Amino acid sequence: MTIQEQYELLEKTVRSYNPAADFDHIRAAFEYADRCHDGQKRKSGEPYIIHPLAVAQIVAEELKLDSESIEAALLHDVIEDTPATHEDVARLFSPTIADLVEGVSKLTRIQYATKEDEQMENLRKMLIAMSKDIRVILIKVSDRLHNMRTMEYQSPEKQKQKSLETMEIYAPISHRLGMQRIKWELEDLSLKYLDPVGYEEIISRLESKKAEYDAFLLRTQTQMDDRLNELAIEHMVYGRIKHPYSIYRKMFNQNKSLDEIFDLFAFRVLVDTVGDCYNVLGVIHDIYKPIPGRFKDYIGTEKPNGYQSLHTTVMGPDGLPFEVQIRTWKMHEIAEYGVAAHWKYKQHGQGAGTEGKYEWVRRLLENQEGADAEEYIHSLKVDMFADEVFVFTPNGDVQNLPAGATPIDFAYAIHSAVGNSMVGAKVNNRIVTFDHILKNGDIVEIMTSKSAKGPSRDWMKIAKSSEARSKIRQWFKKEKREENIAGGRSSFEQELKHAGLSMKDVTDSENLPHLLKKVSYGTLEEMYAAIGYGGFTAQKAVSRMKGELLRISRQHQAEELTVKPEEPPIPVPPRPMSKSEQGIIVEGLDNCLVKFSRCCTPVPGDEIVGFITRGYGVSVHRADCPNAAPERRAGQEGRWLRVTWGSDTNDSYPTTIDVVCKDRMHLILDISTALSSTNTFVSGLNSRSTEDGFAVIRLEIRVRDGAQMKAIMNKLHQISGVLQVTRPAG
Repeated sequence: MTIQEQYELLEKTVRSYNPAADFDHIRAAFEYADRCHDGQKRKSGEPYIIHPLAVAQIVAEELKLDSESIEAALLHDVIEDTPATHEDVARLFSPTIADLVEGVSKLTRIQYATKEDEQMENLRKMLIAMSKDIRVILIKVSDRLHNMRTMEYQSPEKQKQKSLETMEIYAPISHRLGMQRIKWELEDLSLKYLDPVGYEEIISRLESKKAEYDAFLLRTQTQMDDRLNELAIEHMVYGRIKHPYSIYRKMFNQNKSLDEIFDLFAFRVLVDTVGDCYNVLGVIHDIYKPIPGRFKDYIGTEKPNGYQSLHTTVMGPDGLPFEVQIRTWKMHEIAEYGVAAHWKYKQHGQGAGTEGKYEWVRRLLENQEGADAEEYIHSLKVDMFADEVFVFTPNGDVQNLPAGATPIDFAYAIHSAVGNSMVGAKVNNRIVTFDHILKNGDIVEIMTSKSAKGPSRDWMKIAKSSEARSKIRQWFKKEKREENIAGGRSSFEQELKHAGLSMKDVTDSENLPHLLKKVSYGTLEEMYAAIGYGGFTAQKAVSRMKGELLRISRQHQAEELTVKPEEPPIPVPPRPMSKSEQGIIVEGLDNCLVKFSRCCTPVPGDEIVGFITRGYGVSVHRADCPNAAPERRAGQEGRWLRVTWGSDTNDSYPTTIDVVCKDRMHLILDISTALSSTNTFVSGLNSRSTEDGFAVIRLEIRVRDGAQMKAIMNKLHQISGVLQVTRPAG
């Protein structure tokens, strides 16, 4: 099929379900993408435009989305893989389409310390975009589906890596969004590369028994059809063999061969009304013997992803068990297409409809604040893939929790305050322990007390949901900071000792900035606090620092080797120290022009160095400024001078402070109050909000010296929601 024929098929598909679509815009998007990707090839050797066309075809054929989604699918790689920018797409098409494309694009232009960090940030970015417009993830899943369909052209390593990511992230997301058909295909394609031997064995065995299985399906389907026709129930019934990954999982979990797995078959009965669903259930149980404990009513209690159906497992006349799913046509559409089935977006504008239903996306983001990459990805996989258990409040409200959940998970699902003040729990009117495993249908009552001391650290090990663990962590972070710092410091020092490292090496003024950068904390105190409340581990901190200390040691050794010890040093007569007008003493220069560098804004008390600039006298930098780093001084040794603070410094010096905090109401007011209480002169304030709910505030102030600077920074640290207070440099 030529590229033009593939595009015409896309238009035909869209026209079949949305004849009012803006086909001029869709064609313009195709032609623009074709121009942007001109000359680019896929691993298969085909022109790259084949991929965006295939993704758009999936979006249209499988999900039946609107014009904007089709255009975004055609353009989804132009920002990531071509010179085109977000502004270009917004100008040529629309800001909404540009945001969709941006949401689907990976963060390829940023360098990350580890692969886990990169994966975490890409996932977080995608989920943020998804929480604003669910179409982002629908396009992304379609993109991943086509990539998996064409995975044979990738290297074996890439095949395994992408398949594992698909199995752990994209299949569960499809499940949570209710897109079962896509979920099954993603799972089967992933299995093909993760365990090719197991996959091929299942496929070949199914092929060899195809005639036998087809006969069973036809025979059983005919039995159901005949009985339902006798009762004049409008219906459609069809059977299928379960997909390969479902069979594989049963074999793995139950340690059985394919011959030992009997419930390979599933039948689906589609009817017009909910009443008909329950009538058909009675008929099925009349024809076949139901297996006890295998009936599930997802109509009375729907799944979080909107899925509704009656499930029952029965024993057939041949002694073979099989599952029967009974649902209305509307339920079936939602089961097959998930969120795309109840789409509320209109052409040239978007309406409400799915936001509340997918509030779990926002909760998932909130729950991972402060988590490191490894923990974030683990929690994401747990939350996405966990089987649910449905329990009730005493008032009859349903709460869905991950399988294995405890009263702690239930309490925090109700509200943070309920969990923090919990002193006991009742299940079905019986007092239970906090580690009691909840089961479907349990009625759970949480006992609280105003005098409760808050959660125990042991609760972190008992809680199953990441939501509960996150809320417990936040409580310890807020309420027990000093205790966290002390506990974190102790754990860190102990781990250092085990690793054979010295605390002196860590706190060394030259080493410390590099080490803190490695663990992504502004100060040691912040790191101690994170270790104390469980947001980070001492093992990870020491592991990352050990590698950096080794690198620094090797660098020092290399520098020492360049010095020839046999050559005695040439004595240099000391140069006189003279005072400048700015309160700075410059070695060897008298009454020179001095300016303070804007990159690091030094103040009295800071360790400083001077640099002779062309036409501007001496520029003064903080010693820890990246622009004054040893590697920057190489080849310019003669222009760097020793400078010190004089005894008669100025009344005040301009400097800058960066504050990172959780965005909230009255934040600027609280910061202004803190600065006022320290008699700080503020010359400028700049604030910006980030997409993930944080605020970054730059303060331009005047201070007397470093002591006043430290007092101001400590005061800012005490404000609720403030995460980091730093002095920028470089």
